[in-house]
This record gives sequence, structure tokens and C-alpha cells, in this order.
Amino acid sequence: MTTETTTQDATRHLDLAASGTPHLRTVTSRMKNPALLVPGGAKALAELGQMAHGQGVSAATLEVVHLRVSQINGCGWCIDYGMRQARKAGESEDRLASVAAWRESPYLSEAECAALELAEAMTRLADSPDGVPDAVWDRAAEHWDEQALAALVLHIGVTNLFNRLNVTVRQIPGTW
Repeated sequence: MTTETTTQDATRHLDLAASGTPHLRTVTSRMKNPALLVPGGAKALAELGQMAHGQGVSAATLEVVHLRVSQINGCGWCIDYGMRQARKAGESEDRLASVAAWRESPYLSEAECAALELAEAMTRLADSPDGVPDAVWDRAAEHWDEQALAALVLHIGVTNLFNRLNVTVRQIPGTW
């Protein structure tokens, strides 16, 4: 390794450190996941996380919604976990890669796009004067009945909860 390479690496490391943004090489968890420390927390959250399944929204839709919400919130742990789960469930790389730019994606259905739009609105409540605009809700309601909408809203809320827990304690992606 040359002196120039070493200097470039050191400068790059300083630039990353100065940004204030944690990076995988340097991130350490602040603590275990809170659900593991509070008695009954892990079981309650696991059960809450499963409630939306089997309620009229496809598993594929729930997977892409989880991924998008986690992308918005910058939850590396949930993105990593969600990608692994989606792949195990047979999701294609094309569909998974297109979630971040879902509005331009040819791989997602109209129903999935409506779910993603709802997920974005619910995740970014402060970005709209009326929280979730009626037009966003109405597009989702075109695709699902009340039971399925309830499941979708619950799933989005639970994903946001998991994201907030994991980001706060800096849960390391890939740790289980």
C-alpha cells in the first residue's frame, strides 16, 4: 500500500466521521433491542408484526411496503431483514430494486403502488397538512376492503415502530 493510498483512506474515514452519519464499519449498537430487554416485549412485538398477515393483503404487498417504509426511515436492520425475507418468499430482484422508485416501476401492480403511496404518507405524516390526504386513502380503498385496509395500516404502523426502535439503538444489519 502506498502513502497516497493510506492518506486517501484516512481522509475518506475522516470525511465519513465528520458527516455524523454512522457507517457499518464504525457503527456499534447502543444497546440490545429494547424488546429483548423488557419482559414480554419480543413476544408482543412478534405477535403484533404477524397480525396483518392473512387479512386480505398479499404477502408480496406487505413485503414491499415494509421495505419502502424502512428505506424512508433509514433502518438498515429492517431493510436487510426485509430483503432477506422477501427473497425467501420468492420476490424478484427487479421488484425489490424498484421499490425505492416505485412510481416509475413496471414491476409493481396498481394496488401495490397505492399501498406504497399510503405507506409513504403514513410514514411522513408531518409532510402534509392533513396527514394522510383523502386522495391517497381513496386510491388505497379502491383496492382493498375495510379489513384489508386495517391490516395494511397496522402493518405500516408496526414497520414504523420497528424502524424507530432499531434506528434509535443502532441495531446492526445482519444481527439476529
